Amino acid sequence: MATTRDYYEILGIERSASADQIKRAYRKLAMKYHPDRNPGDAEAEAKFKEAAEAYEILADADKRQRYDRYGHAGLRGTSAHDFSHMDAGDIFSMFEDIFGGAAGGMGGRGGARRNRARRGYDLETLVEISLEEVHAGVEREVEFTRQDACETCEGSGVKPGSKPVTCVTCAGSGQVAQSGFGGMFRMVTTCPACNGAGQVVRDKCTDCKGSGRQPRDRKLSVKIPPGIHDGQAIRVPGEGEPGSDPGGAASATPGLRGDLHVVIRVAQHELFTREDDHLILKMPISFTQAALGAKVNVPTLEGEQEITIKPGTQHGELVRLRGHGLPNLRNSQRGELVVVLLIEVPKKLSEKQSELLRAYAETEDRAVMPESSSFWDKIKTYLS
Repeated sequence: MATTRDYYEILGIERSASADQIKRAYRKLAMKYHPDRNPGDAEAEAKFKEAAEAYEILADADKRQRYDRYGHAGLRGTSAHDFSHMDAGDIFSMFEDIFGGAAGGMGGRGGARRNRARRGYDLETLVEISLEEVHAGVEREVEFTRQDACETCEGSGVKPGSKPVTCVTCAGSGQVAQSGFGGMFRMVTTCPACNGAGQVVRDKCTDCKGSGRQPRDRKLSVKIPPGIHDGQAIRVPGEGEPGSDPGGAASATPGLRGDLHVVIRVAQHELFTREDDHLILKMPISFTQAALGAKVNVPTLEGEQEITIKPGTQHGELVRLRGHGLPNLRNSQRGELVVVLLIEVPKKLSEKQSELLRAYAETEDRAVMPESSSFWDKIKTYLS
């Protein structure tokens, strides 16, 4: 949030104000401080945007409740706009139901904006890759369906051989005008009959039923860089749905297309788990390997690597192999492979093994195991 002042104070209302009172207070301030009525006045523009922020919060029942209970801190994580970086015409368009479409009357900003071509929607698709592919990077073919301009009518929605006719409501201008707010100024709004196009379609294209769009299956190759994380997305510009010209006709202009977001899912590995750029391998070893030490081979994503188990290794100790983890997505530096040594005690012993262990047990001396001796001494003292 950009503003730290009290929202009720900004709108000049009591905390018990009704929804209608909030709306009227905001409308009054927005008309007073609109930049088109205060050209070059930075302070007025700041107040205009501040009022919009206050209205967005207090007009929403859930956000207002959060704000009433916790103040500005309660709004963290909510989907609120940063009006300090928005254009006045955009703000008017957001709340045009309050002004009766008056955005167009303020220097023509809103009306001009509504008559501009609109960018198309973004699309999203999922791709699952293995940990080995995260390690090396991979190029994958993705398949998805998107709306494209109808080939029959070229996105116009008009039946071939016929043409749109001039809108009788706005006489082809795409806008209608009326006086508002006690005659203070003239309001220009988008024509409701043609949605600002100035023309209406009488004979609709039979293939797309006048929408100007048809679903199309599409395939494309996407490069997935090494080190990518589960849930991250690769943006492919211009592969989303087409935008629309004023009036809703599908636009074939490439720059108006939305984007495709390829969301990556990393499949669970049978041996390794991932922590950032590090790999974790839980490796069982025998108690004799732990007691006497050993050299063993451990798997990595590149093959096998020999590690040394030191004599006297304890359960849960770590062996770190630098540079055998995953590459960092930004700088390609490699993480570590962390081997967690887990001592396994056999559940079944052969007769020979049992005999050897009993012989070993007879050689044990408390004097050489002070920690163990101290523990059992404490137990004896406690029970006595």
